[in-house]
Amino acid sequence: MSDLHANDGAGEAAHRPASLTLVPVADEKLSTKDFKSDQEVRWCPGCGDYAILAAFQSFLPELGIPRENLVIISGIGCSSRLPYYVDSYGMHSIHGRAPAIATGLASTRPDLSVWVITGDGDALSIGGNHLIHALRRNVNIKILLFNNRIYGLTKGQYSPTSEQGKVTKSTPFGSLDTPFNPLSLAVGAEASFVARTIDSDRKHLTGVLRAAADHRGSALIEIYQNCPIFNDDAFAPLTDPATRDDRLIRLEHEQPVRFGADRGKGLRVGRYGSLEAVEVAGADESSLLVHDATTADPAYAFALSRLGGADFTHTPIGVFRKVARPSYDELMAAQLEEARAKQGEGDLGALLAGPDTWQVA
Repeated sequence: MSDLHANDGAGEAAHRPASLTLVPVADEKLSTKDFKSDQEVRWCPGCGDYAILAAFQSFLPELGIPRENLVIISGIGCSSRLPYYVDSYGMHSIHGRAPAIATGLASTRPDLSVWVITGDGDALSIGGNHLIHALRRNVNIKILLFNNRIYGLTKGQYSPTSEQGKVTKSTPFGSLDTPFNPLSLAVGAEASFVARTIDSDRKHLTGVLRAAADHRGSALIEIYQNCPIFNDDAFAPLTDPATRDDRLIRLEHEQPVRFGADRGKGLRVGRYGSLEAVEVAGADESSLLVHDATTADPAYAFALSRLGGADFTHTPIGVFRKVARPSYDELMAAQLEEARAKQGEGDLGALLAGPDTWQVA
């Protein structure tokens, strides 16, 4: 394990202290098989989690790191079974707390590649605060949020992303809640990397995973994931060959935003800053958007996240935002180095018995 490689994009290298940039490369070339555990994979037949797991396992050898430097942490839910099925270090933690646990690990062990597996219920309900604080701190973790718009493990209650009016076991007359938009939430929390993909599009899913792995800092990937038992075909407009080309907007950095069966539609900024779809043929070419994921102002990524809606009229997938800023572990390491330079090594005993302590008879 003497060889080292940079696990980041070149554009972000300036923000990384040399002591934190490198991780050991595996002595031997690993394959997909090396990341499959001996546990029987157990999800419902047809569950989108199978496709996500297969894509994830096939992608992991690309990281070029030994399995002992890979950690997968999950919360509670169907998606959170995934650490059992990957042959690496991992932890099936408690409901909603995976980002908090991952924060502690990534902050103290910057040599590790830390991935969080969560679902729309786990991450956005009981775990909502943990998620947004991990994102705003820019902790160096990669969060895969499986969004099936339902509680699957507990048998079909509505979730924080279920559409308004959704009839479920817990909302027999329809949900009254306005759903969360996970990407809007992430952008609002100042996440430095935000993306969306679909379980059934393995090539696209793998590409987004690769982009997230190359990013230094927090990365949130929302994965539209079908639950065939409790919310089947929730994303059918985006997966049906008859409709998907007119609805899916595939974002590519520095490329004109084009979509539609004949790629004849584009996006432009509307009157109040929102984005609107227009026919390319009848629009001023200079007004049409060229996608730039590195735009510093989060307003653009936020506007992209607002497209689509419950009916998926125009739904972007790909990397919405990828901006460089120091990660939490880098800032913490720099602060500790500065403290050592000024004060030397700390004395825990002296701290505990310092001026702010009293002895009570």
